[in-house]
Amino acid sequence: MTIEKKVGFDNDLYLKTQSEHIRERISQFGDKLYLEFGGKLFDDYHASRVLPGFMPDSKLRMLLQLKEEAEIVIVINSSDIEKNKVRSDLGITYDVDVIRLIGVFRKFGLYVSSVVLTQYENQVSADAFAARLSSLGVKVYHHYRISGYPSNIQLIMSDEGYGKNDYIETSHSLVVVTAPGPGSGKMATCLSQLYHENKRGVKAGYAKFETFPIW
Repeated sequence: MTIEKKVGFDNDLYLKTQSEHIRERISQFGDKLYLEFGGKLFDDYHASRVLPGFMPDSKLRMLLQLKEEAEIVIVINSSDIEKNKVRSDLGITYDVDVIRLIGVFRKFGLYVSSVVLTQYENQVSADAFAARLSSLGVKVYHHYRISGYPSNIQLIMSDEGYGKNDYIETSHSLVVVTAPGPGSGKMATCLSQLYHENKRGVKAGYAKFETFPIW
């Protein structure tokens, strides 16, 4: 008697369909897509536990299919650097994890274009970390606190709001924005870039990629 083995999750189909949908979303906007990545880009053991067949590095492998079109921007909250915030799953601080992420992405041939220090207020630890990144050849940009964020729309959408942030120089049609953990400012970074791109006449859009997105 032959027992048919059913596949709980088709990982290859996941890689194919998600990369196709991302390309479609890029084409909808024209020039550039800022894609905020929710959750972990790799070592996502929670997702692999709850869905048999999903590999811990599935999102990273999917991104590798878009390698020629993509660059990565890593975001870290300056206050988290100052407080030595720790990733509970790895037991390392957020700033150390940023260095780790850069190394892993580069190992796989992915282009890490820059690191953004969000909610920057001249924190000493943030300045020291920026100097360390610069010594590694990584571009560093600063985004600042905006009074009344996110409700003060008039200020946010002005030269004293998003306009005050550094404009992140990018060169690829897909800009993946990721971070060592929640509260780092990924979405605000994407929206700040849309503000700057619009002022420069660049057609850019935003989307958030969760582990199992609905496009």
